[in-house]
Amino acid sequence: MLEQASYDCPYCGEEVETTVDLSGGDQTYIEDCQVCCRPITFVLQVHGEEWHLEVFSENE
Repeated sequence: MLEQASYDCPYCGEEVETTVDLSGGDQTYIEDCQVCCRPITFVLQVHGEEWHLEVFSENE
């Protein structure tokens, strides 16, 4: 199950949209910012129909 999510890049502060795959349950993964290309750690928590996405810089 795919969902759209918005987040603010922890480096450049730009609001960016991404697609998250809820079918895998809780996940931690790294993707580069679509604006500044710096690596962002994504922490996705899935609880049934509810989900929460947090983003962190490399140093957090």
